[in-house]
Amino acid sequence: MAISTSAAKPPLGVRLRLLVADLRAEPSIAIGAVLAVVLGYLVLAPVAAIVFSALRFTRMDAVRASAKPGDMTFSYLERVFHSHVSVDIFWTPLWNTLTVAVFSTALAVVFGLTLAALVTSTNIRGRGLLGFLLIIPYMLPSQALASAWITVFKNRRTGGAPGMLEVIGLTPPDWLSYGPLPIVMCLALSYFPFAFLLFSNALNKIDTQLEEAATTLGAPQRVVWMKVLLPLLIPTTMSVLLLTIARTLGTFATPYVLGAPVGYTLLSTSLYSSIRSGASGVAAVLAIVLAIFGILMLLADIWMVRNWQRFVTVGGKGGKRDVAELGALRLPFTAIAWTVFLVAAFAPLLVMLLSTVMREPGVFAFSNFGLAYWTGADGQPGVFTSPEILTALRNSLAIAGSAAVLCGVLGLTVGYAVVRLSGGWLAGFLRQVSFLPYLMPGLAFAAAFLSLFAVPRGPIPALYGSLSLLILVMVVTYLPYASRSGISAMMQVGREPEEAGMVLGAGFFRRILAIIGPLQKTALVTAIILPFISGMKELSLVIMLVTPGTEMLTTQSLRFLDYGHTQLANATILIIGLVVMLLVLLLQRITKTNLAGGLGG
Repeated sequence: MAISTSAAKPPLGVRLRLLVADLRAEPSIAIGAVLAVVLGYLVLAPVAAIVFSALRFTRMDAVRASAKPGDMTFSYLERVFHSHVSVDIFWTPLWNTLTVAVFSTALAVVFGLTLAALVTSTNIRGRGLLGFLLIIPYMLPSQALASAWITVFKNRRTGGAPGMLEVIGLTPPDWLSYGPLPIVMCLALSYFPFAFLLFSNALNKIDTQLEEAATTLGAPQRVVWMKVLLPLLIPTTMSVLLLTIARTLGTFATPYVLGAPVGYTLLSTSLYSSIRSGASGVAAVLAIVLAIFGILMLLADIWMVRNWQRFVTVGGKGGKRDVAELGALRLPFTAIAWTVFLVAAFAPLLVMLLSTVMREPGVFAFSNFGLAYWTGADGQPGVFTSPEILTALRNSLAIAGSAAVLCGVLGLTVGYAVVRLSGGWLAGFLRQVSFLPYLMPGLAFAAAFLSLFAVPRGPIPALYGSLSLLILVMVVTYLPYASRSGISAMMQVGREPEEAGMVLGAGFFRRILAIIGPLQKTALVTAIILPFISGMKELSLVIMLVTPGTEMLTTQSLRFLDYGHTQLANATILIIGLVVMLLVLLLQRITKTNLAGGLGG
């Protein structure tokens, strides 16, 4: 008689109790599983929905084609890429998009590198203050510079109040008021602070021993820059180029404001027009194209990072860089740096402010100044009494605030699960899927969410037209930043504090609130405030999702521009800029950091 050596399985009830005990002891498994399901639906499902929308008939198109809604079709692909309207829908916008991206990126890189070199490495006047002032355009909504440009250079091609130059008798030509030139200039001035920050950070990390060695050998400063510093900045330059191009490809507000009056269309505005005209299949194809561009940019950046590892810029004994004495060139270079700030930040803000306190644009008589646009006059509501603006302000604060809190908590939760799961497949899945939204331009991701949540799907109701959809799309879009911050923060906290709490009998939630929470307070504040700042000035992500009851400040400012109410649009943008700048200062005070850290002296 054979004797079984395998132990009998314990009863089901015992196994369930053991499983519950294991989950209580190591809850990261349960947390990771729940996060995998939630993020799988919120991140992967929208991507799948946009692909299906591009390959299946909509209800209206199915009727025209004598087919059934949902049937497979390649007609949308053919319409976009190879039809009598494909030139207008895709090929011309593609060429315009690439043209704008190349020239605006080139200018942004030149501005950013030049100013970073001046602020970090020379003795120009006010370099410490410039380190902060030069990033102000980065804090403003994307349509701020476009609105300021229209306020000055607008001509009679569009309705509404005349531009300031036209009031004084100068009528700007169309090529100066609208089209590629102003789009390129506004995008370059909007994105150069991004390049400025990256180049400044890279320059501050270069080992100064390299410069000292070159100087000791008799190399003048010009040769040191050409032979030592610039080659070491190649990896940063490539990253700046790729990331700036990726941002430019998905931008919407500036091309819409400055391109629509003359029919200058980019892929982003073509996508928006397709959605507004009900061509959701065509919009889905365009969204996929934008997403592919985003993926290619990210893959190119990853490849660059891997293949430029030999450019080591941080040595073991390098010190703080000594600033170069410019001598007779100090004043001219100081003037250049401050001129860029005046043109990119101060002048647009001043123009927008002046337009809101002038009854007649461009008339600088004392009697022409007043607060009518702010307080209201002649029975017309002003900024402080406008129901549209007040509703948009409440919506912006509610949407951005709720999304920021959820995003911060979710990001730290993802970080907790990824770190505690210690490199398993579930941790890898969470790490990758939480980063996936970074690959898609905002307008493309908004189209994906619109495709997924426009109609009920199983237990999930239709969310279009609700604040919930706007909150949800912001949470998912900003999750890559919050999750990376959460992972980085949790990697600095070992298991010992939690294990000590477990020994003392503290449950999971007690350990989170009493141990992990206080340790990650700064990371949580950062993970909340940064998405809130981004949410307050977001436009591309929400422009297709807002409805008359869910307008935000950014979308309301665009509506005002559409209707020719330039003054109200500028006032709305100023409110956004003020809120964002105050939040940046608050963030710096809370976290004891400086957004332009290390710049100047």
